[in-house]
This record gives sequence, C-alpha cells and structure tokens, in this order.
Amino acid sequence: MNLTDAFERSVQCHSSKTALVVDGEQSLTYGDLDERTTRLANALDVRIPNERVATLALTSPIAIEVMLASQKRGLGNVQLPFRESSGTLASMLEPTEASLLVFDDANAEKALSVLDRSEIEMAIHDGKKSIDRDNVEHYEEVIADASTDDIDPHPDCEHGILYTSGTTNTPKAVSFDQEQLWYGSTQVIMEMGIEETDTALVTTPWYHMVTTDAWMLPHLQAGATLVVQSEFDPTESLRLIQKYGVTGLLAVPTQLHALADTQEDEEYDVDSLSYIRTGGSIVTERLIEKTSEQLSDGVYNTYGLTEGGPNLTFAHPSLQEEHPGTIGRESFTWELRVVEAVGPEEDPDPSAIVGPGETGEILARSPGMSNGYMDSPEETDRLLVDGWLRTGDCAELDEDGCLYITGRVDNMIVTGGENVYPEEVEDIVESHDLIEEAVVVGREDERWGHRVTCVVYADGSTECEIDDLDRFCKKHDELADFKRPREYEIADEPLPRTETGTIERDSIHTEFFDE
Repeated sequence: MNLTDAFERSVQCHSSKTALVVDGEQSLTYGDLDERTTRLANALDVRIPNERVATLALTSPIAIEVMLASQKRGLGNVQLPFRESSGTLASMLEPTEASLLVFDDANAEKALSVLDRSEIEMAIHDGKKSIDRDNVEHYEEVIADASTDDIDPHPDCEHGILYTSGTTNTPKAVSFDQEQLWYGSTQVIMEMGIEETDTALVTTPWYHMVTTDAWMLPHLQAGATLVVQSEFDPTESLRLIQKYGVTGLLAVPTQLHALADTQEDEEYDVDSLSYIRTGGSIVTERLIEKTSEQLSDGVYNTYGLTEGGPNLTFAHPSLQEEHPGTIGRESFTWELRVVEAVGPEEDPDPSAIVGPGETGEILARSPGMSNGYMDSPEETDRLLVDGWLRTGDCAELDEDGCLYITGRVDNMIVTGGENVYPEEVEDIVESHDLIEEAVVVGREDERWGHRVTCVVYADGSTECEIDDLDRFCKKHDELADFKRPREYEIADEPLPRTETGTIERDSIHTEFFDE
C-alpha cells in the first residue's frame, strides 16, 4: 500500500465530497482534485520526463496539487520552504536534480531570483501577476491542455523531498518514498481516530513534515475535508472553525497561544473542535490548560523530526492528565530507546540504554523513517547508527514509558515551530562593520518556545546600538525573518571561549541571563 493507492481509494469512495476549501473561498471535490492532479502529472511528464518538480508556494491548492501529482508520477516533489532567502533556496535545490519550478504570486519575485541562481530552466506560475519570461508557463493553461490518461509511475514510487536544518548552514534534503510516509499517515488516523466526517484546519506551512504527513495526508487518506489557510491569522482561523464546523486543528505552540488569547477576547463558536495536535517546540502545562479552557480539551502533544517523520510519540489527552509535560509513549510503528548521550560527532551506543529518570539521547527506528540525506553520506552516517536514527534530542523516560524532552544534543534553536541554526545567524551579525564576534542562543519563551537571542562584542566601540543591529538584520536578504534575533546584549569584553577556541554557550546563558 502507498499514498497514491490511498488517495485513489478516497476518490472512489468520496468523489463528490469536498476535499479542499481554501481561505473560505475556493473549494475542490475529491473528483476535481483527482482530475486536476492527473492532468498536472501528465503535463509534467511531457515537460520533464523522469525528473522532479520543485514547488515554491504558500499553503494552497497548487501546493497540494503538485504534491499529489508528483505522487502519481512516482517522482518526488521538492517542497521548498517559502520563508527562506532566494540564495539559500538555490543552494537547497542543488542535490535534488529538480528541473522545473512551480510558484505562486506571493513568491513570484523570489522564484524568479531562484531561477536566475539555479540550473532550473522551466517554470509554471499560478496567479494574476504578469510574468514576462519565455520559460514560464501559466498553471491553469498547463492543466487545461493536459491529458487525463492514467499515469505510469516511476518505479521508485517517491513522495517527495523535505528539508531539515542540521550541522551545516544550508538545510539538508531528505527523500521519502510513498510507503514510508504511508506508515506515518496511517498511524495518525489510528492514533487520533480520524474519520471521513472530520473537517481539519490547516494553519501551518505545507512544506513542513508535520503538515504533510501528520495532517494533510492522513485526512485525505481518511476521506475528510481540509480547510486550508494560506497564511496564519488567529482571528481568521477561529472564523473558519466556526463557519465550517472544523473538528481538527494542527497548530504549533506559538499559534495555540495566539488562538487561545484571541478566543478569550472574541468568543467564536468553536464547540465543533474535538482534537488538536501540537508539538514542534516546548508545550507547557499552562498552554495545555489555556487551550483546553478556550478551544478544546482534546489536545494531543506529539514528537517527531523531519528525518524520521512527525509521529514518533503521541501524548493522548488522558495521558497528559496523569503525566503532565510528557511527549507521550512511542507510536505503534516506532521503537524508541533512550541511550547514554555523547557529543554530536560521536556515535551513541544503541545498547547503552539508560534507566528511568536518567537523561540520554533518543534513538528511533521504524519502516517509516527516511534513508538519510541526499548526496550527503557523511551526514547520513552520523544520522543512522546500526539501523537506529539519531534524533539529537535528550530526554528522560519514566517508569510508565512516558518520555520527557530535556534538551538538544547540539545547539539548535526551535522558535515558533521553526528550526534556527545559530552559526548561520552569527555569520550575518558578524558581517556588520562594528561587530567583532557574536553568539546566538535560544532563551525559553512561553509563546515561541525559544526566542533567538544574540550577544555581541563590538571591540569597545561606543557606536554600536541595538536598534542599528536589528535594522541591519531586518534588511539582510540572506536572513529569514524567523531567524532574526528578537533580543540583543552587548558584551563589554570578548566572549568566553574554551581552550580550543569554541565559544562557551553555557557560559553565555549564565553570564548574561542568569540562567
């Protein structure tokens, strides 16, 4: 069984049922979605036979259609994160061998810049903007002119390529086939009891693994309806919940805070909500309480990662009552263990299992996990150890088998559900004329999980101002907004370093923030 088979079953059973509603306006039935994606798959096969397509778009019908059309072709869709800069996106495309880019109006300027910087020579544009380039076709014209013949899929049966941040500044490409993600999708249906009568709101960017495999694909597989919000706005989310009788909500903790606060002030009818999935950063007991009070008490806290999938653990609502703060127990297609933690450059021993209450690194394995990074064998060797996937997360396991995250093996900052690698931000801050050195750390934040915080040493310069630094970062075209520091401190002397010259990040927390 794979994702294409699952979607075909939904089409057979629910052809006239609404599959997608977008921003409260456009809607498509399962039959419509099936025909359009078959046409698109044929159109892509004509233009780029045996080659992949990349998509740079907001969460929208075209993002979902290209994803499903790519599944029908058996050639992965490269799911580009639209918040990244054009230079980073061009670098991200290099290992994927994608030869055509699909983009929308919201990302048109960035997409054209990507075309100029990459080896992609063809593109398809969806929207009303006028694009005066010979190598750019219009999306609806491409679909209208295409065949509805059945597709002969590529034998690799790929789903697509997603991206994760890691030990390099450029996010790494991870490829999944359809069987691997089918495990994750089916698991969500079973864990959360998703049915064809459900209506789920999509508020998170489509290119994230959790949105794809933990939300959109399970609901399409179950024959449910997706209400898609192209850009998150808490008031609009609540309006859509009320209008469409939404039963399921996926939201990272940052969004849950905003939704609960807005609901407290505006009081929409959200009685239809029966299940809420969250995760991706710190989920506090207070957030669970606030969400339960304002939205629904059916809150599932979950844990996953791009390389493995978003469904390693589930903390069902009843489990959280007995074990507050837990990310849950291992899911039924996963085997997890907590082993003695070692440094990022060392291989942990899968047999060195720690006891209950002891901290160690989570290792995981499942038929649904990826095979590693594309064109990055050294990184893959560090990721996969004797068939186990290294999560990089430290945790404790209690006597009842419940996991509690305690930190990261490396220094990754998770803010608002997005990953930020400190060295990338540090390089940009240090390019400022007045900055001698910079260190970026994550500070705990009730709303964002962690906030990006930067400490700089300006070599005694009295001219360095925090407002000037912030303006510099805001204007820098290689720094995505979610990576921009939200807090700055100016050090009076050089930053503390180890004997080997590495900045002592723990000392930064102690010296500047009393943590």
